[in-house]
Amino acid sequence: MEFQSVNKLLEKSFKENWEREALSNYQGTTLKYQDVAERIELLHIAFEQCGLQKGDKVALCSRNQAHWGVCFMAATTYGAVPVPILHEFKPENIHYLVNHSDAKVFFVDEIIWQGLSEAEMPGLEVIVQMNTLNYIYAKNQDLVSVRENLTKSFKQLYPDGFKPEHLDYYEDQPDELALINYTSGTSGFSKGVMIPYRALWCNIRFAGETAEPQMNCESEVVAMLPSAHMYGMMFEFLFEMTIGAHVHFLTRTPSPKVIMKAFAEIHPDIIIAVPLIIEKVYKSQIKPVVDRHKSLLRIPIVDQVIRKKIRDNLINAFGGRFEEVIMGGAAFNPEVEKFMRQIHFPFTVGYGMTECAPLITYAKWWKTRKGSCGIPITGCEVRIDSKNPYKEPGEIQVRGDNVFLGYYKNRQATKASFTNDNWFKTGDIGVIDYDGYLYLRGRSKCMILGPSGQNIYPEELEAVINNVTYIVESLVVEDNGGLTALVYPDYHQGELDGLTREDLEARINGNLPEINKLLPSYAQIRKIEFMPEDFERTPKRSIKRYLYQR
Repeated sequence: MEFQSVNKLLEKSFKENWEREALSNYQGTTLKYQDVAERIELLHIAFEQCGLQKGDKVALCSRNQAHWGVCFMAATTYGAVPVPILHEFKPENIHYLVNHSDAKVFFVDEIIWQGLSEAEMPGLEVIVQMNTLNYIYAKNQDLVSVRENLTKSFKQLYPDGFKPEHLDYYEDQPDELALINYTSGTSGFSKGVMIPYRALWCNIRFAGETAEPQMNCESEVVAMLPSAHMYGMMFEFLFEMTIGAHVHFLTRTPSPKVIMKAFAEIHPDIIIAVPLIIEKVYKSQIKPVVDRHKSLLRIPIVDQVIRKKIRDNLINAFGGRFEEVIMGGAAFNPEVEKFMRQIHFPFTVGYGMTECAPLITYAKWWKTRKGSCGIPITGCEVRIDSKNPYKEPGEIQVRGDNVFLGYYKNRQATKASFTNDNWFKTGDIGVIDYDGYLYLRGRSKCMILGPSGQNIYPEELEAVINNVTYIVESLVVEDNGGLTALVYPDYHQGELDGLTREDLEARINGNLPEINKLLPSYAQIRKIEFMPEDFERTPKRSIKRYLYQR
């Protein structure tokens, strides 16, 4: 299928679904496609009168909400480049990313703005409160007058009202930059992934192929993953907007209790999740039942009855109407996966990266294989850098329409991420079977995936920890779903200062709350463990990280 303009797909969807519900804040405001289109047009008028050019950057930072979707689509359909920023980042990280992206406009949540300052982002022309679309800051008085006269300008352009035939969105091209999505929030390690429109189209096209006929303009979706993260953005929002579906943003911390309540009320047609959500439901609602009936589960026929009841109850708990639960962003607990397969729960595990917008492999739940994350999506090729890719693990490499353009203002990192024959080096290790199913074996990069799919780079956390007095070196590892800091203290200096080993370790442990204040909420250090001697190192004096993984 030939490339189709993503913005023209949105235009077509808006016209066809004008009176349908589009974006809702869960237990709050609902916008129809008409309402979304009108708000987008208001922002387009403002963009034009403010002098925003095609290709200029527009940063967005907020919790999930309907206006996040409005502002994102207003930027793309104007021809600007949205820069979504995770709202969980620290203020200094947000300041850095806004500046690094060269953003001219910044849409920001009211609560997040409280920790920010326009003085730290001198390149911005205007800052807009996302909740209300009112100005927070404008660089000059001309921009203020634009906002004051916006409603008047809108009425002059559309005296008889804004109608579907007035829509004429910017027509994007395949290799044109669609958005910049940052992989991290700390300046020293941040990489702005430049996503082209062909990568968005590749994912949208594949979602459309696999979702039919279940997903359509009458579908309901609960958006609980961060919209600024590529996984949630693509499959809980952008694809849905192109088919006229109704997206419900949770707008609050997606705890299992909140999620299950929303599922029961909304009855979603598809569920996009990270494994942690399913694992929590399993531990809290299923495992106690299994433990109580262990003896009965050993009896033929009886065990089938019990498993069917558990499956039915679980499907009802997830709203009862969904086709499948699609998981990604982190490894799935083997014990939970095994049980879910035993009860024939409709779930599948995909594999992707921000650099692929995000999907690389996927298979329907009834086609997937244990331990696999599916087969390459349409328009994407996968190869394993191994002499025998079917048995010997090697780096997973990708080529196709879904692959990014490079890292923004970082030629060195871009060059290092591609092979000489232009395959993207994912940094992940895996094998592939003769039918093309991919099996992850580990991550060659140091990155740790957070509970909601956030990218956690241990070097960034270690840089903070290593600044603490009496710490020589540290290593952050994933430990039973949390983060543990392995620390090698300066015991010798402690002795010189009159501290016993116990005193020194107690002092370092006492710094943990202060360390966590400097780290994102999803990258908190749960505990510190002390190394009796220095880490084992390579000839280059780098720590042999693989020796300490758990």
